[in-house]
Amino acid sequence: MSDRNAPVGVFDSGVGGLTVAREIMRQLPNERIVYFGDTARVPYGSKSRDTVLRYSRQIIRFLRTREVKAIVIACNTATALTLDTVAAESDIPIIGVIHAGAKTAVESTRNGRIGVIGTEATIGSGIYTEVMKKMKPGIQVFGKSCPLFVPLVEEGWLHDPVTEEVAARYLKELQDKDVDTLILGCTHYPLLRSTIRKIMGDGVCLVNPAYETALELGRLLEEKGLSSTGTKQEDFPYRFYVSDLADEFRGFANSILPYDVEMTKKIDIEKY
Repeated sequence: MSDRNAPVGVFDSGVGGLTVAREIMRQLPNERIVYFGDTARVPYGSKSRDTVLRYSRQIIRFLRTREVKAIVIACNTATALTLDTVAAESDIPIIGVIHAGAKTAVESTRNGRIGVIGTEATIGSGIYTEVMKKMKPGIQVFGKSCPLFVPLVEEGWLHDPVTEEVAARYLKELQDKDVDTLILGCTHYPLLRSTIRKIMGDGVCLVNPAYETALELGRLLEEKGLSSTGTKQEDFPYRFYVSDLADEFRGFANSILPYDVEMTKKIDIEKY
């Protein structure tokens, strides 16, 4: 039986998963977090399933050394390619970021036309289409990979004319499909929300799977009797580890999190 006051492990290929960590901090303030960003090997979206599976297993082994009680794969690519496999191998709960966002999109659409933007691997896997069609067979799903979004976010170009130009070109296809709901199917993309909103217009519902995943995590912990009692206070309830570029990561994290990140530690993930 896991200690209910143990931390939750959260991992991503880089900084994008911080959008999930941010929502967990907001929605589940009693929970402690151990975050790992694989900054040495980002991006995952253009890599093969075997490679992403190897990376995910290494990170899960590392997080287990931090005695986490549950793990959130805060990366759509790793969720799409590895969740079923790693969850089956684990004796603690592991969830991804796809199911909760898909459910919200299906509940939100009025015209049955849903767009999904993500990495090449996520869109290529067809996972969002598969999950949503099981929920509501009649809907139409239009996927669009936006491979330049991750490097633009990692570069910190969140409100830049170059980013706007790239976004306008990517999103034109989905505007032409008359989608009324758009899933931000990569955890980096909520950081471009204002740009995407400007292009898509107020009539399109933007679904942020990070927010929905934090709520799903809360329900799961409650169900398993693993919700933190919030009694074990400590100086550093949120701990951050990366595989490279610790200072750059910390600077970025401090720009988007509601918490001052004092410690980010670089580790050799290849040892796990």
